[in-house]
Amino acid sequence: SNIWMKGNIINMRIISGKARGTKLYTLDGTATRPTLDRVKESLFNIIQNDIEDSTVLDLFSGSGAIGLEFLSRGAKRAVLCDSSKDAIKIIKQNVQKTHFEEKVEVYNMEFTKLVERLQNQKFDIIYIDPPYATDFIKISLEKIIEYELVNENTKIIVETDDETRILNQIEKMDVEITDKRKYGRATIIFLKYRKTQIPRKG
Repeated sequence: SNIWMKGNIINMRIISGKARGTKLYTLDGTATRPTLDRVKESLFNIIQNDIEDSTVLDLFSGSGAIGLEFLSRGAKRAVLCDSSKDAIKIIKQNVQKTHFEEKVEVYNMEFTKLVERLQNQKFDIIYIDPPYATDFIKISLEKIIEYELVNENTKIIVETDDETRILNQIEKMDVEITDKRKYGRATIIFLKYRKTQIPRKG
């Protein structure tokens, strides 16, 4: 199915908004797995009304397509992070292509380090789409809560191919699920921060 993926990757573009139709550079290989366009389209339809003037954190940016789509649709600031130097090169090319230099901060570092560095900066939307076979969703959620990047209004969006495992991991965390959508392999889970009042046993 790699051939199919390649064909899919080549056509990545901004779907809507100011930079609509802009073709994006993408990374070859499966280390970064682009969010498929139909998933992306659906995701943005669901949260369209929350994007205007929002601040966005995209912790595993890959080519930058998701963060740039937010800006195209009216977000005022996007922080894009990826630990891969190759990904960062592509992100920077895509930032130039979409002309959002003024609104983007790009960080080439481990996501945990960036979250620590951003301590106490609140984000309206946090997008977490890490490599699938990792515990990065769980760790990301723990860190953004610990370093106070969220408040009760922050929309947290995670993408996973292992819904059951992720749901088990977040069950005891200070988040609640507000929505959940499945698209083939991928499940997108919408969460929000919820301070637990009752101390949990064990």
